[in-house]
Amino acid sequence: MAIGINRPEIRNAVDQETAKLLVQAFKSFEEDRSLTVAVLHGLGGNFCAGYDLKELADNPSSVKLEQDVTKGPGPMGPSRMTFSKPVIAAVSGYAVAGGLELSLLADLRVVEESAVFGVFCRRFGVPLIDGGTVRLPKLIGLSRAMDLILTGRPVSAQEAYQFGLANRIVPNGQALQCAIELAEQISAFPQQCMRGDRSSAYYSTFDASSFTEAMQYEFDTGMQVILKESVPGAKKFTLGQGRSGSKL
Repeated sequence: MAIGINRPEIRNAVDQETAKLLVQAFKSFEEDRSLTVAVLHGLGGNFCAGYDLKELADNPSSVKLEQDVTKGPGPMGPSRMTFSKPVIAAVSGYAVAGGLELSLLADLRVVEESAVFGVFCRRFGVPLIDGGTVRLPKLIGLSRAMDLILTGRPVSAQEAYQFGLANRIVPNGQALQCAIELAEQISAFPQQCMRGDRSSAYYSTFDASSFTEAMQYEFDTGMQVILKESVPGAKKFTLGQGRSGSKL
């Protein structure tokens, strides 16, 4: 499922209406069992330039934000959501401020070679309140995250790749297509096993209180797929199917 931000005239900056539409789209993705991977992208050459500051400047009282993060969406929309299925961000142009935070919502980021990341909201006194200070340090480490958070400097695609913010660098104009191809590859795997391993990785990173707890979660989650997917997979392997990367 491709989810596109369509406000190209302002580099896909998100206003309240766009945030609501993004939440609706991601809810549909999560609830539809036929959909396995979502690809988030921006139309018109940019991923997302963050929140629409014109809306905030012109009528600040109209911007309604849910104070309890467990009871409503974030300013950028789906930033407080978690998903049971993978999300890929196809990043072109600017992914800055809240746009950077939206890219962090994804499991993977396919990034065009001219793309730029950054906490550009730093210069305008706009805080990161869509998960930026939560997800970024976990993803690239506290020291690198502090560099971006404190300076607001631009980060090139190559630098983002070097410290793990970007997972793939692709030629300009190809992020969406490459992300879709990656989504198709992931969709071809046994899904319960893949989603269980994904869930375990997130649990150990964000939720587990100890190594032992994380290991127990991993084991319990993995055991749920043994009969349904592991045994059939083992039988295919013994028959020579899937060897050397061939399709099953």
